[in-house]
Amino acid sequence: MMKLLNKTQLSLGLVLFNLFIAYVGIGLVVPVMPSIAHEMSLSGQTVGYLISVFAFAQLLVSPLAGVWVNTLGRKKMIVIGLCLFAVSEVLFGLGHHMSVLFIARIMGGVSDAFIMPAVITYIADKTTLASRAKVLGYQAAAISSGFIIGPGLGGLIATFGIRAPFFVAAAFAFVAALVSFFMLEESLSKEELRRYRENQQKISFLAEIKKSFAPAYFVPLLVVFVLSFGLAAYEMMFSLFVDAKFGFEIRQIAIIITVGSIFGVVAQIAFFENIVKAFGERKLIHVSLVIAALFIVATVYVNSYWGIMVVSSIVFFACDMLRPAVTTLLSKLAGENQGFVAGMNSTYTSLGIIVGPAVGGILFDINIDFPYLFAACLLIVAFLLSAVGTRKKATTAQLANK
Repeated sequence: MMKLLNKTQLSLGLVLFNLFIAYVGIGLVVPVMPSIAHEMSLSGQTVGYLISVFAFAQLLVSPLAGVWVNTLGRKKMIVIGLCLFAVSEVLFGLGHHMSVLFIARIMGGVSDAFIMPAVITYIADKTTLASRAKVLGYQAAAISSGFIIGPGLGGLIATFGIRAPFFVAAAFAFVAALVSFFMLEESLSKEELRRYRENQQKISFLAEIKKSFAPAYFVPLLVVFVLSFGLAAYEMMFSLFVDAKFGFEIRQIAIIITVGSIFGVVAQIAFFENIVKAFGERKLIHVSLVIAALFIVATVYVNSYWGIMVVSSIVFFACDMLRPAVTTLLSKLAGENQGFVAGMNSTYTSLGIIVGPAVGGILFDINIDFPYLFAACLLIVAFLLSAVGTRKKATTAQLANK
């Protein structure tokens, strides 16, 4: 039993490590985006579109990926996704024409659509309902840790050239793919894979989306959409915002993101499981949404480096509580439909990220404060949707017990 437990822990640790490496690669390029925008004379709107096209590709592929993680296996999806990510980073680093940048971003979106559902379902395979919140908290911590190390490392690597971080990110992703290929065990047995393939029906994007309208899933997924919409408008434009408003350098932007991410990682590792046990995922989601909205508004009114540091750290902290809470809630609702729900989680996230940065970029060109006021309003809408959904569920339960 101990041997089996250790093997399971090793597999989960390896998945989380590879996810960490992938997000180090993503974080590497964050501080240099303002410099890339200046070099290529990109407007805030264009940068928003570059972010949105990533999410659009992720949107189109995620429902299909939610099926493929069952028929191809979790391991293959993770390895293929990491390889695609590596290629996309090389293309972006080499690209000096807008068309190349957009192709690179599309490939990056496809890679993320492959990786995230595969990782979430792998964790679901290897955990019980009682331990899942803890491991999904570690998953969120692995992502945040990547962002902690990534921007600081990216700022250092950028001293060799503003495109150097893209090539280093590609190298990290390729190494993670090799590690997964040779060391990661598939979480599904050959019999389970065979059964999934035999039961597979023709994959339809619209049919998969229609299934997500089921009452058990729709309200949480709608919260995912509005949440990602608002947070994308805030997070994806953050570097441009502080560059335009305060003239922060790459190193200063990297430090702010790193400090904010540290708070999130500490909370996810040390407190997330206990907070979920004490209050439940829904209450944690509600409180985090309100805190994030309030401090996003505060971002507009602070006027110093340290003020931005404190306010953004609280926003990042709230976001780092939100993401694993929503993922844990959806995973518990999924039952045997882990692949489908993980794919829909990625799909609705992508929908929000498509619209959020695009709208944020347009608002940024009008007034640099508008994306943040807009994001705060959306998070309040997400809070209201979640609160109403929770109340309806409680009322239904009360009627059923009478």
